[in-house]
Amino acid sequence: MAGNDPKTLLRIARSGGGTDHLPPLDLGARVRELRRERDWTLEQAAAQAGLARSTLSKIENGQMSPTYDALKKLAVGLGISVPQLFTPRPTAQVNGRMAVTKSGEGEEQLTTTYEHELLAESLSRKRMLPYRTRVRARRPEEFGGWVRHEGEEFLYVLTGAIRLYTEFYEPVEMRRGDSAYYDAAMGHNVVSVSQDDATILWVTSLA
Repeated sequence: MAGNDPKTLLRIARSGGGTDHLPPLDLGARVRELRRERDWTLEQAAAQAGLARSTLSKIENGQMSPTYDALKKLAVGLGISVPQLFTPRPTAQVNGRMAVTKSGEGEEQLTTTYEHELLAESLSRKRMLPYRTRVRARRPEEFGGWVRHEGEEFLYVLTGAIRLYTEFYEPVEMRRGDSAYYDAAMGHNVVSVSQDDATILWVTSLA
């Protein structure tokens, strides 16, 4: 992704959605849920976490607020990170979202270095931003510096040949069928090295 503002496409992808309002998380219920997922008794879970059974029982029943040290022990015992204790389990809801973009019907976003065709534009609040790009740039100097933005990125070469420049790795020449997955916060630029402009499929994470 590039242009005067490399984050423009991410803003476009996030536009049009409201703000989710999530109910407060019941920590005790969440700990009980995690324990039962592992088919552990209170005694087994307490032993794994290095806590007294009575302490774990009180946490699960909302009768005490655990200290941060207790939270760390719980997380280690359950084999998760502390933030995951406060993250509700994803619901299995199927919302049936789908978008079809016929060839050449995506929304165009032109820059001096790339010609982007945004895909699945009818869907708001996507977790991924897919787009097809014609790479016009021939030299990394055309970008005026590294392109970088939040998220992770997947690149797949559709036609022609490109050279992928990244901040921490040697340049890599890639041809049709080659792909790369990388941290988009790492500086990166893509240029065409084939006679005709190369085309690539890019998918950027938005979550």
